[in-house]
Amino acid sequence: MVCPKSHPVHKTKAVRRTHVYRGLAPLTSLAHAIAITKPDFIVPGDDLATQHLHGLHAQEKRIGNAESPICALIERSLGSPESFPVVNARAAFMDLAHQEGLRVPQTRVIRNTDDLRTWVECTGLPTVLKADGTSGGDGVRIAHTLNEAERFFKELQAPPLLARAAKRALVDHDKTLVWPSILRRRSVVNAQAFVAGREATSAVVCWNGSVLAGLHFEVVNKVSSRGHATVVRAIENPEMSAAAEAMARRLNLSGLYGFDFMLEAETGNAYLVEINPRSTQVGHLSLGPGRDLPAALYAALSGKAAQEAPKITEKDTIALFPQEWIRDAESPFLRLAYHDVPLQEPELIRDCVSNYQKQSAWYSNSVRKPVSSAVRSSQPMAPPVKGHAVGLDAGQK
Repeated sequence: MVCPKSHPVHKTKAVRRTHVYRGLAPLTSLAHAIAITKPDFIVPGDDLATQHLHGLHAQEKRIGNAESPICALIERSLGSPESFPVVNARAAFMDLAHQEGLRVPQTRVIRNTDDLRTWVECTGLPTVLKADGTSGGDGVRIAHTLNEAERFFKELQAPPLLARAAKRALVDHDKTLVWPSILRRRSVVNAQAFVAGREATSAVVCWNGSVLAGLHFEVVNKVSSRGHATVVRAIENPEMSAAAEAMARRLNLSGLYGFDFMLEAETGNAYLVEINPRSTQVGHLSLGPGRDLPAALYAALSGKAAQEAPKITEKDTIALFPQEWIRDAESPFLRLAYHDVPLQEPELIRDCVSNYQKQSAWYSNSVRKPVSSAVRSSQPMAPPVKGHAVGLDAGQK
């Protein structure tokens, strides 16, 4: 694992070795870990990690090493390099999905307030604004008025404040915002037509453009209106499955990816709204044949038949730990749903419980939680599939 010193992965028994992620020299950190570990495969744990892998691949090409082992490793782990610019640009991805004949909301890059006013005049309100390179709802705003839209646009486009970058570096030991703040890098902001309905998400594992296994969920509860899911319900949705397969094929993807959808309120139609070029928070769940992502990936890497783990629960609804517990320690989903507590990793549980206050900006409920409620009505998770791989999580989430 490549991660900051304070990352909770240090509390797990699953990781054999960690390498320090240095926010001021991320590509060097990653290249160093690859040289020492000589991994068969890399799984990025957040969007920034994926961007670093793309950057390392581009760096190798610039110095004439396009055929280097590092480039081959990254392509094996993520898929065709032609897909790299697309998965990092929301509007480009949506345009490609539209070319595939998929159901997508209209999406456009907004460069200035004049563009924004023209967009609102043509598509109406509310409208959704999204910044490239963000995740977990951090770079998403829903504007109901033109004044709101203009304010959100300026917020999303602005470089990180130097004070915020300094605080992250000094207090959280996370230097990922230092260069963007110093260099005054502005984010690309996209406008997307609003689709009224229910949020849904798919997690898939791909190999050379084919989807090997997939999980599809409807979002039941979220940390906030624009935040990440805390409770999900497993569903079967042919339109979501077909969209994920079409984009994996078109982009020639390999590795773990997530696709987000809106299920239209009136029709139930599934609108593809974005791609997450990384493993997502539901990807470890084993829910039966064809729904065990780690087993499918290991089978592809090893050339052996997939040995899927037992189905972790017969319940469709899953409360994610520690997300739902931090959101509301008295949530009925902690008792009625399958509460996904990693009981085989007690040190990780303690770290999640003791450090929840660091995540307070992500959660609406910040009162102190009794530890007992975190593990109430829990069942053990399936053990991780063993294999030779390096996980990469550049961020703190």
